[in-house]
Amino acid sequence: MLKVTGLEGVVAGETEISLVDGEKGHLVYRGHWAKDLAVHHTFEEVAYLLLYGTMPTGEELLRFKKALTGKRELPEHAKAVLDALPNDMEMMSVLRTVVSAMGTSSYGWEPTIEQAMTVTAVIPTIITYRYHQLNNREPVKPNLEYDHVANYLYMLTGKEPSEAHIKALSAYMILTMEHGMNASTFSGRVVLSTQSDLISAVTGAIGAMKGPLHGGAPSEVIALLDAINTKENAEPWIRKELEAGRRLMGFGHRVYKTYDPRSVALKTVAQELSGKDPWLDLALYVEETAIRLLDEYKPGRKLYSNVEFYAAAVLRAVEMPSELYTPTFTASRIIGWTAHILEQSKNNRIFRPKAAYVGKIPNK
Repeated sequence: MLKVTGLEGVVAGETEISLVDGEKGHLVYRGHWAKDLAVHHTFEEVAYLLLYGTMPTGEELLRFKKALTGKRELPEHAKAVLDALPNDMEMMSVLRTVVSAMGTSSYGWEPTIEQAMTVTAVIPTIITYRYHQLNNREPVKPNLEYDHVANYLYMLTGKEPSEAHIKALSAYMILTMEHGMNASTFSGRVVLSTQSDLISAVTGAIGAMKGPLHGGAPSEVIALLDAINTKENAEPWIRKELEAGRRLMGFGHRVYKTYDPRSVALKTVAQELSGKDPWLDLALYVEETAIRLLDEYKPGRKLYSNVEFYAAAVLRAVEMPSELYTPTFTASRIIGWTAHILEQSKNNRIFRPKAAYVGKIPNK
């Protein structure tokens, strides 16, 4: 019987967008350390870098921000689709459906950066419109004075977001913008390789992100931190779990065999906000305790916190509703998807892998 590999380790193409090196713990966006971008730059700056290939000048950034801001409003037909959807449709299915409905005749081959900016700008509007709709509240209109992340927080709450929350969510969204040839990015590139349009490719990527093996929200990390609850309870609770042979959610990663660089950057942000948010303080203490005990119980395994651990801490700290965790991940990864879609179009060749037939052969 043929071993199912899931294409693990197979090189499917070349890219200038990002490098993911799990052995060394490296994550690079177009020649820049992602962890440094998350701490020192804005969502718009890093989005520009991934889409255009260079960091923007001051004038380029202003033009980019103005163009992105101007694309936040939902088209009327998209609102009509949203209003017609049943209440029991989950948010990722809503995103998939409404984004698909935006695929008018203007979205043809070849994809453009302007198209990428349009879908990037409108996804937070779709999420928040639906969220308020389900909670019997009037949707909050986009605030054109706010940058992308601040506006997302504003549309969720209707209140001016704090600088601490903007910084924390910005770091999270920058670090989840891009991560190599993952399942959803590969899906988008495969769709685009048929010379389909950007909206179809993004819709395919959203469909892949919806699966719990890929875009599953870090809700299990929230459950872990909720169960621990206090610093005093951290060590006895973790020891009990490890002695029972249970996995600590938020620790270990399929790719990274050392510290996940995204987790390192989010931890840096959490440390900067230490003392301002008790939830982040607890997360910092739990991580330190867990890594020490994992080394004691599983020596040599190199188990460290992954991006989901601090993502959970940050999303909880900014008061993001848990049902919006994966949609928020999508609102950031849209940049990586569209950067790959644009790159695929520049040197396109349709993906057509082989499968080894292991069934029966008919008699002659």
